[in-house]
Amino acid sequence: METKKHPYDPYFNVLTPVLVSKVEEFIVLGYGEVNKHDLWLFLTKKKWKKHKEGIRMYELVSDVLSLNIGEFMNFITVEAFKSPNLLSDLDSEELQELLQPKAE
Repeated sequence: METKKHPYDPYFNVLTPVLVSKVEEFIVLGYGEVNKHDLWLFLTKKKWKKHKEGIRMYELVSDVLSLNIGEFMNFITVEAFKSPNLLSDLDSEELQELLQPKAE
């Protein structure tokens, strides 16, 4: 699958420390499967869908730091449902685990 380049892609390496900080925050909140590439995907496909010419670094940093887990998880959920191979990517044990009710 060919990925489309986003105008802010050159900033990825510069923003890596901020992305890692946000990932660590989400891990502390109990979302251990989040990584910086997932965050970048959210930012480029959702938050920065309409890019701004002449954007300043502090604006990008602010967008990353102000990201909340709710909007990120909503995006990830929708993206998972869009995936044509959502269930075929899981092995039978993972599928059974998903189908089992959680014990509280």
